[in-house]
Amino acid sequence: MTAARTRSLSVLVIAFVMGGVTAAHAQDPCADYVPQPKPQNAGRDIVGQDFDQILEQGHMLFAVYDDYAPYSWQEGGKPKGVDIEIARMIADYIGVKAQFNFVMADENLDADLRNNVWKGPVVGGRVSNVMMRIPYDRQFKCRVEQVTFTGQYAAESIAIAYDKATYPEDKPVPAYFRYDAVGVENDSISDFYLTGMAGGQLGDNIHRYPDTLDAMEGLSAHEVSAVMGPISQLQFGSTDSIGIHQPPLAGFAVSKWTLGVAVHFAYKQLGYQVDDAIAEGLQNGRIAEIYAEYGLTHQMPVR
Repeated sequence: MTAARTRSLSVLVIAFVMGGVTAAHAQDPCADYVPQPKPQNAGRDIVGQDFDQILEQGHMLFAVYDDYAPYSWQEGGKPKGVDIEIARMIADYIGVKAQFNFVMADENLDADLRNNVWKGPVVGGRVSNVMMRIPYDRQFKCRVEQVTFTGQYAAESIAIAYDKATYPEDKPVPAYFRYDAVGVENDSISDFYLTGMAGGQLGDNIHRYPDTLDAMEGLSAHEVSAVMGPISQLQFGSTDSIGIHQPPLAGFAVSKWTLGVAVHFAYKQLGYQVDDAIAEGLQNGRIAEIYAEYGLTHQMPVR
């Protein structure tokens, strides 16, 4: 699940940035901002994709990460996932149909936004009207002015899933993993956090998997005693024999973050409509219902 791995790495970058914020940045996160070039020669698929044309054509295109359960994936050729349903909710609010562009994650979030929102890939593909599941961060927002970051619809946070039989009373905390095996997604923020704990003393007990859902399968198979990762993915891969909790995580720069959407900077009206749709979905409980339909607990975002 390449998309999942890269998504975690994107959040890791944000964690490093926020962990090293200076006093000047605390007052003004854009203090050292250097203006970036605006798109000059927009691709043919960008021209005219404003709000009026979206209404006229009767559909809008959402970029979603491929093979990224429980958020977005394809099953039998049909789109599924939390982000798919939220995108459909947005399209319904605007009065059009949702179409989906399943994309593979690039090396970082900058490249994802360039390829899918404001410029387009070098070869093949196309830009989308809206890109889902974008980590929201004030420092990063300053540095990508070609994109409007809006529509914060959820928060994500790190948790620990554990085998109830192994821990019938005391729930595990990271210090337990000096002695007990723990699974993580390879190169994720959980991986980096545990690897750096206690001078590397946990290293031999950290089992790395291609993605968090694979790690959860390892937990069910008793390959590890616990798994650390985003709580939504832990919940999606959980069984009756698995518990999940969120203990204090000392020294974790960012164990919780806000998720929203990205829209091309030029299409302000579209951005407003998308944000209004999400605000309504948060207020009337529809977004929480969507999470619940996939067995997940919705966490309210900072807006």
